[in-house]
Amino acid sequence: MSKSIIIGSTLAVLGLGGMAFGAWQVQQQPEGPQFADITAVTPVTQTVETPRQVCESVPVTRQAQTRDPHSILGTAAGAVIGGVVGNQIGGGNGRKIATVAGVLGGGYAGREIQRNIESGQTVTTTEQRCQTVTDTQQQTVGYDVVWHYDGITRTARLDSVPEGDRVLLEEGQPQWDVVVGGQETTRT
Repeated sequence: MSKSIIIGSTLAVLGLGGMAFGAWQVQQQPEGPQFADITAVTPVTQTVETPRQVCESVPVTRQAQTRDPHSILGTAAGAVIGGVVGNQIGGGNGRKIATVAGVLGGGYAGREIQRNIESGQTVTTTEQRCQTVTDTQQQTVGYDVVWHYDGITRTARLDSVPEGDRVLLEEGQPQWDVVVGGQETTRT
């Protein structure tokens, strides 16, 4: 074999190998940035309960406190009046018996009258009454973001709403810190 055939064959093999490697490199070139479409954003909420104290002034009616808890005044007044009335009845020993009966009956009647009058006497005061009430509200704790790429749909939980309608993918993972809308991509 001649030297030129060997050199030519070697160059041809190397040339074909170089062309094949070049074609492979062209095929491995990235097509450009890859994006996933954001198809849904749903807020995730939780119920937060906050207790608080609520106080209000309420009118309260109570029986008035008596100045004479043993009804001495009513008993004495009734006894005097009953004795005077009993003394007007009859004569001699009958008058004495009527007077004693008037004192006893009048004393009893006077005591009961005083108690009835005092039981109907009331005093109205204002009292502060407090109770604990619970305020309930919904608080957003994150967002479930549904994204779709290459026939596959996935969901990610984020702290904030993503901007735009697409998300940049790097090695198949969404880059949520990149704002993508239409054809524009801006790093934040």
